Amino acid sequence: MPRAWHLKSRPEAMPAHDNFELRDFEQAPMAAGTIRVANRWLSVDPYMRGRMRDVKSYVPPFAIGEPMQGGAIGEVVESNADGFAVGDMVQHMAGWRDEAVIPAAEAQKLPDLGIPVQSFLGFLGMPGMTAYFGLLDVAAAREGDIVFVSGAAGAVGSTVIQIAKAKGMTAIGSAGGQEKCDWVKSLGADAVVDYKAEGALLDKLMAAAPKGIDVYFDNVGGEHLDAAFAVANPGARFAECGMISGYNSAEPMCFRYIMNVIGKGLRLRGFIVTEFMDRMGEFHADMGGMLQAGKLTSQETVHEGLDSQVDAFIGLFTGGNTGKMLVKV
Repeated sequence: MPRAWHLKSRPEAMPAHDNFELRDFEQAPMAAGTIRVANRWLSVDPYMRGRMRDVKSYVPPFAIGEPMQGGAIGEVVESNADGFAVGDMVQHMAGWRDEAVIPAAEAQKLPDLGIPVQSFLGFLGMPGMTAYFGLLDVAAAREGDIVFVSGAAGAVGSTVIQIAKAKGMTAIGSAGGQEKCDWVKSLGADAVVDYKAEGALLDKLMAAAPKGIDVYFDNVGGEHLDAAFAVANPGARFAECGMISGYNSAEPMCFRYIMNVIGKGLRLRGFIVTEFMDRMGEFHADMGGMLQAGKLTSQETVHEGLDSQVDAFIGLFTGGNTGKMLVKV
């Protein structure tokens, strides 16, 4: 029988192995219009932490005792749907398991761009779209802007750095530890702040951005967001993508410099990548051009086997990844 990870209990703080259970599950029958997919690559993403809370949000919470979901790349091994053949590689949301029977309408065949298929879970998938539209649409970043990116060694942040450079911007990243900072620098970042190094984050950001910042792409929240309030130029635009520093905390965030939102006329907008799904073709065309021009690169942190899925997920919150975190089934 196929196996899937189930949510056993809802984490109150940092997720732990006891909150999850890997067990057999009853697969849906092959009805008309469905495909059976053998998953090859599984994604873990910070937003999944929010689905472990029993609260109303933009996506329903995971149900206790039910198979979990997430991004996945798989191979069609059986098809009852027109337009899908055995051997097709598809992207879908029935992850956290080794096999899935899903309506064909919920799967997207991967375009042949001559790249590894797992890239469609990274810089050419949801993280890449988040970076692309968050930077260029939500923050309205343009050539000449000074862009600050927190979580710059993650899947989204590292893509923001590269898009900013490809579009003629100054890119400043924040990452934890010398190794990650060196990697972000290798992507083309003009400066990188090591938030784990000795010294106040605000002081380090002021030194890295002596002319202030015009755009802040926020993946972290907390102290990083407050520092961005402090150094923002008048009229700066903030793309609020994530606040991972607070996902496992019961303490409210407090900001010393939030009043600059008024005095400097800052614009903050939170967004979810799903609002841009109808523009996926535009995204693939522009990103494909940057890829062919040698302006994009990627790095993956890969865990082997379905059994390692929870380790991969928890690693998102402990600095365990450089680039995209993936599970190879």
